[in-house]
Amino acid sequence: MTDEEYGALRASAALWAGTSVLITDQRGRVLIQRVDYRTTCLLPGGAVDKSESPAQGAARELHEELGVTMTVDRGLAVDWVSADGSNAPADMRFPGEILHVYDGGTWDDEQIASIRLPEGEVESIEFVEPALLPDLMSPGDARRALSALRARINTAGPALLENGLPIAPTVLDRAGALRTARARHHLPFHAGPAPEQLSVVQAWGWLLAPDGRVLLLLEPDTGAALLPGGTPEPQDRDNPLATLRRETHEEAEAEFGDPQFLGHLCDPDKPYARLRYAAPLTRLGPPPVDPATGRTHIRVLATPEQALEFFDWGPPAANQLAAVHRARAQFGIPRAARQPLTELPDATDPTIF
Repeated sequence: MTDEEYGALRASAALWAGTSVLITDQRGRVLIQRVDYRTTCLLPGGAVDKSESPAQGAARELHEELGVTMTVDRGLAVDWVSADGSNAPADMRFPGEILHVYDGGTWDDEQIASIRLPEGEVESIEFVEPALLPDLMSPGDARRALSALRARINTAGPALLENGLPIAPTVLDRAGALRTARARHHLPFHAGPAPEQLSVVQAWGWLLAPDGRVLLLLEPDTGAALLPGGTPEPQDRDNPLATLRRETHEEAEAEFGDPQFLGHLCDPDKPYARLRYAAPLTRLGPPPVDPATGRTHIRVLATPEQALEFFDWGPPAANQLAAVHRARAQFGIPRAARQPLTELPDATDPTIF
């Protein structure tokens, strides 16, 4: 084969190149754009220009679409989009596309206020709950955005996708994490005991493995996340710790050592208190069927910071996180470095982590 023939062969298999940027606010909501040429929303981004790298294209698109100048240097996903994986008009002769998704980071109020939209193309932007992406974006775009967001939380490196789906799914992908609305409780966190006039309606625990990560449970059918714990039952005899131990055993077949009370959340509109504890995780047995739901939770270890990304607890979450780390230090447990989540096997000695 001559060079000319080889070049023609490769050109016949050429794909388009695209780029996009995943940006979240401090509540973990995703920035999407409403544009004048699509009925569905998009992440910031667009086509990669001739002689331009995907990262350069991403930075250029951020400047053109949001009026923001920033370096884009961390990839979250690379998606192979098939020729029939898009609703492109036939006249466009869409050949397929390689689309790169970059991490635009978590933006604070000042960064969001600096956004300046162009006069045309981008009509508006908004930050939305991840679970709403399938309602607002095309199916492929939503799959890609959720896969990229899971890859960002998991920190195992960029995800390789085909039509938005990982070719090597992580536990977060298999569980479908973030495809249902996260628990939303923007309730004040108080370090002291709950006032006696409040009824305790929940006792949850931050159970710390020896490496500083915490036990997190994922619902197998919805991907929703929760910490071990639950609602008091009559057999608990108004003892919140009895509630926490019972629920932890029923949900995760887990046991913990001497706990430390962290504080409580209170609802300004209801006379309720939600208690929070921290404790060393000491034992895990085979994952049980939860008698309350009939389901077996998926058990993972995550850093406390990663665990918070599965909830929408608002600014008060920072105070709760600080209390967790104070208790961790008092237990003599190290602070965990951010790392990929670990799915726990059927029975695990937590001291190996």
